[in-house]
Amino acid sequence: MIRTKIVELSKLPAVAYRQKLTSGGSGVTIKRYDNGLAGIASISKTSGEAIIPANVNEEFFPKEAFEEAIELTAGLPYAKRSSVNIDTVKEPQETQEEEATEEEIATIDSAEYEAIVKSYTNKKGELSYDLINKDFIQFASKSKIVSEMIENKASVDEIRDHIVKVKLESLTGNKNLTIAQTKLIVDMLDEVSPRSVFKELNQEIKKMLSK
Repeated sequence: MIRTKIVELSKLPAVAYRQKLTSGGSGVTIKRYDNGLAGIASISKTSGEAIIPANVNEEFFPKEAFEEAIELTAGLPYAKRSSVNIDTVKEPQETQEEEATEEEIATIDSAEYEAIVKSYTNKKGELSYDLINKDFIQFASKSKIVSEMIENKASVDEIRDHIVKVKLESLTGNKNLTIAQTKLIVDMLDEVSPRSVFKELNQEIKKMLSK
């Protein structure tokens, strides 16, 4: 399973964590201490709110518990973790936990993802989008290749992908990264928070292109 840091809830006698979903995006799982039940909800990519399946019993897993779980795990990067063992834990309430694909697991375990997490995690253990964007924007402003791409009117996506790829290569020393691998890492980062990880960088590139 791919999970974030495990947190304890105040709304319920339970623990919670985020995980990758094979259906796409991020989910939050709650496991109760008292009756061993577990429930899972997906997280909206636009609002960041819990999307609770109709078959999840709200008596055991109220909406406010999922909201607290999302709040407490917000900003925490993915990490590969072993199973969470709570005495008498049963299968999730009429819904099964979903596992990440092998490609996603490999990406989360990769040196590139770990380098991003290590370099741009704040004191709270959260991925700082501000730190990421500030560093990447500084690189973009000094890069001759980026300047040439701006002059040649390359697209925002093309310029951003180049910046991210080069920065990841610099952080890890891996010169064999493909654009596809880079985009998968960006997708993982985007799922930590319901906004684009490179929102500020994209805006800066647009400004550079408009001059």
